[in-house]
Amino acid sequence: MTEVKQRILLIEDDQRLATLIKDYLQKQGFLVMIEDRGDTAEARIIGENPELVILDLMLPGKDGLSVCHGARPTYAGPILILTAKEDDMDQVAGLEMGADDYVKKPIKPRVLLARIRALLRRFEKTTRSDSPSDIRSDIRAPSESTVDELVFGGLRISRASQSIRLNGQPVELTTHEFELLWFLASNGGKVLDRDTLYTTLRGIEFDGLDRSVDLKISHLRKKLEDDAAHPRRIKTVWGQGYLFVKDAW
Repeated sequence: MTEVKQRILLIEDDQRLATLIKDYLQKQGFLVMIEDRGDTAEARIIGENPELVILDLMLPGKDGLSVCHGARPTYAGPILILTAKEDDMDQVAGLEMGADDYVKKPIKPRVLLARIRALLRRFEKTTRSDSPSDIRSDIRAPSESTVDELVFGGLRISRASQSIRLNGQPVELTTHEFELLWFLASNGGKVLDRDTLYTTLRGIEFDGLDRSVDLKISHLRKKLEDDAAHPRRIKTVWGQGYLFVKDAW
């Protein structure tokens, strides 16, 4: 009986890099297809519906973020972004557009393979169950709170208007950033591990590799004027997770 290989659509305009990635992943048992243009990539993602998409951000015709944004409403599989930039803004933007993870260039083949396998495992678990994993009973999910506004000194978080004000000034947050802050603030004084945060906000199990929660925490700290080196508002509890300090405001 012929083994059915999982299909990966690699969207990368660097022909040499694309060939190296394709050869390596095919040796690992995947079937890899290559697309080198952004303006035709979206149609291929939707039309071919591969098990996973690897998407470069810098593409001719259409950039990777736009491709991801356009394909995500129709394509349900995992999208892994490739980025050559050190600035995490591109990584955060990709995650906000619907990507599931990212890998920085220059690419380390074993890291890429680990991320791919982790994404495929998570996607398989998600499709087998419509509900997220169990969450500890003392932790409230964002939808469970009956309170519409949380106030911590100069910080006001309004769920009704999806708005934040810090010392009277509005703070612009993305939808995911707001959900994360509301969840942290609703559980102020409790250490929330990455597994709980990821499972609650994404509805799938955390595999130890995805850094989307850490990136959102980093951006929340910047927007809320929290010192990244010595945070007093959203603290990192090493080896455990994150703590929202209620009386730090």
